[in-house]
Amino acid sequence: MGHHLKKVDHITYACEQGSIEKWAWFHLEVEGGTLINRIDDVRPDDPDSSMKIWCIDYGDFGVALIEGIDRAKKSQVSKFVEVHGDHSCQHVAYEAHDLEKFQAHLKSLGGSPRGKTLVRNDGFGVLKQMFARGYDGGDAAEASFPEYVERPHAGQSDDEVHITFAEETGKGFYDQIEDAVAAHDEEPFFDFTHMPADWQVPEPQPTGR
Repeated sequence: MGHHLKKVDHITYACEQGSIEKWAWFHLEVEGGTLINRIDDVRPDDPDSSMKIWCIDYGDFGVALIEGIDRAKKSQVSKFVEVHGDHSCQHVAYEAHDLEKFQAHLKSLGGSPRGKTLVRNDGFGVLKQMFARGYDGGDAAEASFPEYVERPHAGQSDDEVHITFAEETGKGFYDQIEDAVAAHDEEPFFDFTHMPADWQVPEPQPTGR
């Protein structure tokens, strides 16, 4: 069976309030990343809550820093940090060769997404993306989860990108998690009843890396 995933696309860290600048300094000045996108309020008109998101690029992968903005309610990012700590990994995004094919494969084996597939610019570029439910059940705001993405191939024109990445409706992960919390959707990402009872770990294989 071939690999469904190509590489880590980006890692999203949740920062406690007042610390996103500190972690941006760390990723930019210590690790040598490049700040390519900075949004200080993703939901400026939301009276309840919002977050900051700053995107840092390393060439072959990226880091996104998020920080909660509490208003009438506590931000889901603030809730996550309370449980997991400052600069905790909220989600890792993996790039798939073919997102639709991988989604079908996931679902056939017991995986379930958080919401619809999105087509948008996430700060690192145009992509298709699917956010999964949390690895563990419980409050969606406190769960660590995977994201799976597909980006345009190198050399594709804007027209080709629009054709390949047909516009689909959907909400960003902040909205999807807010909806899940409101709906008390606390189901985990994966149903392991599809795992064979007699499954054995295969022998390690050298990769040549």
